[in-house]
Amino acid sequence: MSLETMLAAQVKAAVKELYGIDADDKMVQLQKTRADFEGHLTLVVFPFVKAARKAPTQVAQEIGERLKGELVSRYNAVQGFLNLVINEGFWLSQLDAIAADEHYGQQPDRKQLMMVEYSSPNTNKPLHLGHVRNNLLGASIARIQEANGWKVVKTNIVNDRGIHICKSMLAWLRFGNGETPESSGKKGDHLIGDYYVRFDKEYKKEIAALTAKGMDEETAKKEAPLMKEAQAMLVKWEQGDEEVRALWRKMNSWVYAGFDETYRQMGVSFDKIYYESNTYLEGKSEVEKGLKTGAFYRREDGSVWADLTKDGLDEKLLLRQDGTSVYMTQDIGTAKLRFQDYPIDKMVYVVGNEQEYHFKVLSILLDRLGFPFGKELVHFSYGMVELPNGKMKSREGTVVDADDLMAAMINDAKEISKDKVNTLPDITEAEANEIARKVGLGALKYFILKVDPRKNMLFNPAESIDFNGNTGPFIQYTYARIQSVLRKAGLDINTVLHTASDKTLQLNEKELSLIQRLGEFASIVRQAGDEFSPAVIANYAYALASEFNSFYHDFSILGEENEAVRKFRLKLSATVAQILKSAFYLLGIEMPERM
Repeated sequence: MSLETMLAAQVKAAVKELYGIDADDKMVQLQKTRADFEGHLTLVVFPFVKAARKAPTQVAQEIGERLKGELVSRYNAVQGFLNLVINEGFWLSQLDAIAADEHYGQQPDRKQLMMVEYSSPNTNKPLHLGHVRNNLLGASIARIQEANGWKVVKTNIVNDRGIHICKSMLAWLRFGNGETPESSGKKGDHLIGDYYVRFDKEYKKEIAALTAKGMDEETAKKEAPLMKEAQAMLVKWEQGDEEVRALWRKMNSWVYAGFDETYRQMGVSFDKIYYESNTYLEGKSEVEKGLKTGAFYRREDGSVWADLTKDGLDEKLLLRQDGTSVYMTQDIGTAKLRFQDYPIDKMVYVVGNEQEYHFKVLSILLDRLGFPFGKELVHFSYGMVELPNGKMKSREGTVVDADDLMAAMINDAKEISKDKVNTLPDITEAEANEIARKVGLGALKYFILKVDPRKNMLFNPAESIDFNGNTGPFIQYTYARIQSVLRKAGLDINTVLHTASDKTLQLNEKELSLIQRLGEFASIVRQAGDEFSPAVIANYAYALASEFNSFYHDFSILGEENEAVRKFRLKLSATVAQILKSAFYLLGIEMPERM
């Protein structure tokens, strides 16, 4: 049981006895005591003042007197705030409990299933920086929700069909000369992405040629031969043309091999992958049913629409006039299949905030089609990630590929580690490379995940790899420093963690504060789950690491002469390392044992 839970129970009992108040959880407001006052936790007494019919300071003093005992040693009242000092014996017992529980922070099993969708790549280009934020958020949210007692199914929907796919296919046919990943030495997703860019370049040439002959630009975009041919290819694909389908299967297989390699390096995975090519027909079938029930309507040109004006929105296209489907059609079909496949209690889509309108519409359409889960969908909307030089555009070839970004981060970590080689003279090249991988990827992941996911962010690689400040390497270094201390002490971390603390010890304020910070981890995990925010975990880890480093600077551990104090400080340090590792696990970041 957490300190806050125990204290809240005592507060409820006190105000019931003193004032006859049946306090609920909302009335018992506990917060960390401000640094300029003595105390560990502060109770806000204003919710009880009216019923007590006494001044706030008097109410605070009366509750403080009633709370004094095994848990609360003393108090001070400042107007309507009661600052409580917790007995040292509790903190030592708290440290023992946290240290002995390798799953500290894990919440009870809810016996409910949450599906989290993330990644959602297109098979016409490699994963880029925008996908990196999506994947890291999705993978971390899945781990955080598992820690909050959910059974989580991680899922991906691959957009493997559509006009954008046909653009890459057509460009490869026109300009590829039979090039393959093997003949070019390129990853398959990069190879196909090059042809997507090539299509755009050749398409723009055709537009320019048509406008030079006097055609307006909008008409030229529609009449350009490449675009018309790509659209014809899409129709053939939907009609099941075997030649087009064979080319599509071959090129997609190259892309999937490339994606798998990127996912492995990034450290993300999926329990179930859906493909738009398999789900869009389900969506079309549902749209046809909606036509029959009057949920949708067909225009004179043959296209099918949903009128959402009564819902405060506009009209939404569901099938084009040539019968081909759109993203919304596919999402309807995918949702239907998912709820057939799994007993989902909560469906979460990790998709950028530019798609907020899309998911509002999807929720309404599913509800209109009679699916009971329609209104229960959750769109986890996150902000865009940009580079110092601005936005990225796939078709213009100005993106930062995820593979290139990860390789650069690992290389930067290697370069930085060259200056520190003397600190690990016995290190092998293989271990050095593994440390660089963990540090480089940790820097990337932490820099992205520490930001409130709902905000747009600017990714700065140089800033992310810094070993000082709020960065992944700083926290990893703190963990490695503790491991080094334990090795020098000749102790195994598990032995240290399971050694009982001497309850007669007198602790200094920094030691007490560190234990209190450790005890907050369980509530931090709950908060991160409630808010769907890995940033809550990231910034907690930074605060814990910073606080430990302050303690480490001011107090000796291995050089401490008092044996009981030395053992206690080793245990405190080991517990900090354990919680830092647990926090970073929730962010999908690995901890190096040495740095």
